[in-house]
Amino acid sequence: MAGRREQGESLLELVVAVAIIAVTAVALVGGLASAILMSDVHRKQATAGATMRSYAEAIQATVASGGYVDCATTATYGSPAGFTTPAGFTTGVVAGSMRYWSGTVWLTGCGADTGLQRLTVQVESNDGRARQQLVVVLRRPCGLSDAPCA
Repeated sequence: MAGRREQGESLLELVVAVAIIAVTAVALVGGLASAILMSDVHRKQATAGATMRSYAEAIQATVASGGYVDCATTATYGSPAGFTTPAGFTTGVVAGSMRYWSGTVWLTGCGADTGLQRLTVQVESNDGRARQQLVVVLRRPCGLSDAPCA
């Protein structure tokens, strides 16, 4: 009977136990890594959304304070006053998005600027995990002496 009390686990039982523990550890580490990645993506998407709104509002504030430019290009509204792009992000007007209202349809070429412009602003994280776009319509401010406003 003394021999039976000192009997240990077999090698096969130890290998099975180690395999089960290894599979469990890999699943836990994989789940943790996915949670961290998704948290980072969500934070960047939220930052991109808030930055995009601030960027569009800065463009509109520039136009409202007399910064409307007839036949503007994408570079015209590229860096509005009072706006700073957060670290890790890029902002800009999407190339080829400038449109000018003709009175009946949005045109890509500026023949005669009637006072309405449409452009698409974009904010993107440098690693490409978050991108937000917004279409903005700008209207030339009307002064009391301007013909359509008088």
